[in-house]
Amino acid sequence: MNSTQRRRQVAMLRAAGFEDSPALTVQSTDGEIPQGRELSFAWLSGTVMTGLTSVLLMGAALYVSFQGQDTFSTAYAALQLAAPRIEQPTATDIMAKSSRLRPIAATRSDLEIIEAAIRQNVDGREIIRNQPFTRIRATLATTATSLSADAPAYDPVAILNKTQPLKVASLDIATDVYGTDVDGEVAVRQAAMPANFVPTRSISDQSAAEFVRGVAEATFFTDGPPQALAYASFGLSNNSPTPGVADNLLTGIAENVTVMPKSTLGADKGQGRTERFLTVREVGPLADTLVRNGFTSAQVVMVENTLANLIPAGGLPAGIRLRILYGPLTSDPNSLVPYRMSIYRPDGTQGDRHIATVALSDTGQYVVGLQPDWVEFPEEDVEQINVGNLPTVYRSIWETGRKHDLDNDTIERIIGMFAYDVDMTKRITAGDTIEILETAATPDAEPELLYVGLNLGGTKRQLYRFTTPDGTVDFFDPDGETGKRFLNRRPLEGGGTLRSRFGYRIHPIFKTRRLHTGVDLAAPTGTPIYAAGDGVITYYKWQSGYGNKVEIQHVNGYETAYGHMSRYADGLGVGSKVRQGQVIGYVGSTGQSTGPHLHFEVLINGNLVDPLSVKLPKDNVLAQQYRGEFEQTMAQINDLLARDPAPVSVAQAN
Repeated sequence: MNSTQRRRQVAMLRAAGFEDSPALTVQSTDGEIPQGRELSFAWLSGTVMTGLTSVLLMGAALYVSFQGQDTFSTAYAALQLAAPRIEQPTATDIMAKSSRLRPIAATRSDLEIIEAAIRQNVDGREIIRNQPFTRIRATLATTATSLSADAPAYDPVAILNKTQPLKVASLDIATDVYGTDVDGEVAVRQAAMPANFVPTRSISDQSAAEFVRGVAEATFFTDGPPQALAYASFGLSNNSPTPGVADNLLTGIAENVTVMPKSTLGADKGQGRTERFLTVREVGPLADTLVRNGFTSAQVVMVENTLANLIPAGGLPAGIRLRILYGPLTSDPNSLVPYRMSIYRPDGTQGDRHIATVALSDTGQYVVGLQPDWVEFPEEDVEQINVGNLPTVYRSIWETGRKHDLDNDTIERIIGMFAYDVDMTKRITAGDTIEILETAATPDAEPELLYVGLNLGGTKRQLYRFTTPDGTVDFFDPDGETGKRFLNRRPLEGGGTLRSRFGYRIHPIFKTRRLHTGVDLAAPTGTPIYAAGDGVITYYKWQSGYGNKVEIQHVNGYETAYGHMSRYADGLGVGSKVRQGQVIGYVGSTGQSTGPHLHFEVLINGNLVDPLSVKLPKDNVLAQQYRGEFEQTMAQINDLLARDPAPVSVAQAN
């Protein structure tokens, strides 16, 4: 198009009313509505603000009208309580993928009341009456929940204060337990036996002679070879060094047996998920069962509100089955919380077995959930265990004690009695158990602990309460020794974290293979270090490699050494006498060290030994003159442990 044609085209557009100007302009007349291509910022901002204000007002009105509720309906699929049953041997929804089968351990939690007749002196008269005892037999908790989240941190020195002798007991189990059951109360009166009294003969001389004659003939005058025993002789073993036939009995040795160490890789993968199957055997509030299984009070309220319209009007029947899935939270990695809980009717009842399921949402609320994949419930209560979830012995005892309503002082006493024999920072093994016997609480007296049995890794430890004639009350094992050890194996606040064991290793600084003469317990700088036992300080200064070092001489050729201290405790020096648990210094990293820790050594007659595995003498051994009474005490307690629980009377509603 040439210039003439262009001018003609522009003239035609102007004649039609078009003009050469911007599409939009902000030059609008103030106070009037913008026209055409005029744009007013005042009118635009007013329109936007009006819209936002309307949205906020409408939202506030709706929020107030619904009283703050933010969920008004539940998906139809979530309310389908009769979900399809998937035939499979075990649950598959716990984790999406797994490298091995999840171990399953049978759980036991029995709290029983047993009765025994005891003899007491009341106003100068001997009265025999029935005394209730509480017996607890349970597997140690394999899941650490909020039930024990507030348990105090493990501190070996604080445990020392929990192992001191108890006050005089109100019940002497050795002499006060009567051997015969009585109804009500029986008064006992002692009188001298008449000199002419002759007891009635219960066995005649003729019947006794016939019995002896029959036993002798059957034993010594039987023709033919001797009959085989119906039991295994204690003198033989299947690993006898000489196979063959000896004394008409077959012996042998075990061949082609390989001992493999237990794999602990799963324990290093952190917390995972755990599922528990249990039966509510007694009718009672659901809240009590939830609290005993790791639900907090706030969580119990949320679960009860969610299930308010789903639980049958007649309540939950006896024998309901619960299936609880636990998992970790990022806010508290040391405890597991219930992710999901499903309630099922007992076997043989009418209707679908599944009653309801609640699940933890992302907002921390428990909402109605879909029934998980079906599994056949086992006969006994079991728990599918994630190895990474297994708690320490210390935490597990706290969890188990809280579950059975033991007070904190009793739990701490139990931990203190075994703290010298058991590494409380070590993880438990599935199937470890605990057994407790104590007197039942009465309006006039608190429960008194009588016996504790702890089974860890197949090793059973038993401690019996015993009162000596001088009034001392303590706990002794069947050999008459207390659980308190002569030396503490981890003598610093909190026990520290084991970083390096006793034995040969590659030195972290010199990179050569050397003997590590002790154990390294890592802890923050300034953590108090305690004397492992009573003794006298023999070395109290800097030593090359050890930095600030202390050596203590104990009795019977025992010595302990403490290295890499940041500083010493005030008022001590060579020749100072220290007691077990006294502060002698503080953790540091002096000398040849790569970080703050305590290097702890134990020497016996000048020879270095492993502080964590060496067998240490007990601090207190029962005197020989008390052994007879102690044997009687053990027999009485063992009899109580073997008794059947007392019958329970259930009141019937009118």
